[in-house]
Amino acid sequence: MSAIDKVRSEEITAVILAGGEGSRMGGIDKGLLELNGQPLIKHVMARIAPQVAQLIISANRNVERYQSYGYPVITDQMTDKGPLAGILSALQHCQSEWLLTIPCDTPRIPTDLVVRLCNAAEQTTQQTLAALYTAHDGEQLQPLFSMIHRDLATSLQHYLAAGNRKVARWLVQQGCVAVDFADQPDAFANINTPEMLAQCSASPEQGH
Repeated sequence: MSAIDKVRSEEITAVILAGGEGSRMGGIDKGLLELNGQPLIKHVMARIAPQVAQLIISANRNVERYQSYGYPVITDQMTDKGPLAGILSALQHCQSEWLLTIPCDTPRIPTDLVVRLCNAAEQTTQQTLAALYTAHDGEQLQPLFSMIHRDLATSLQHYLAAGNRKVARWLVQQGCVAVDFADQPDAFANINTPEMLAQCSASPEQGH
């Protein structure tokens, strides 16, 4: 791995992962489900776009609809590999040193997500600066909220080519650093069922 410099927000590209099959929602494209009159992905974009230099969308369906939001849209180059396929394509596409991954179905992500991930990196020395930082909600890792150095693209490609697809296992293999977000546990709640969508619609917006 090449030398990794101090992480700066202007060197981060965020990818919103909208390439899932939405199996628990009857096959619906979750990023386009409406919450309070807006597609879920627009809630996510509104929170993450101000925090990073670039934003891209990973989608395998409704590509033209996603393109209409004004950001580059990439598709998976490997099939049946789950969200890691979208992450790999994003790592290969982005020009930034770092890639931040965000699911499309989490409308309350922290508005200080990038600041806190960068602060965690800054607290390490140049000799020990890791290549991967993942949010931890106080109870468990949130694997799809990770800041990944682009040098890990090759490792991820080999991991997927070997038939693996579990996100958390790959993160652990890469020595990911857990970043504490225990004060915002609800910020990482994702919408997996129609009932959860209805509950979220009826609840006041939370998050920092």
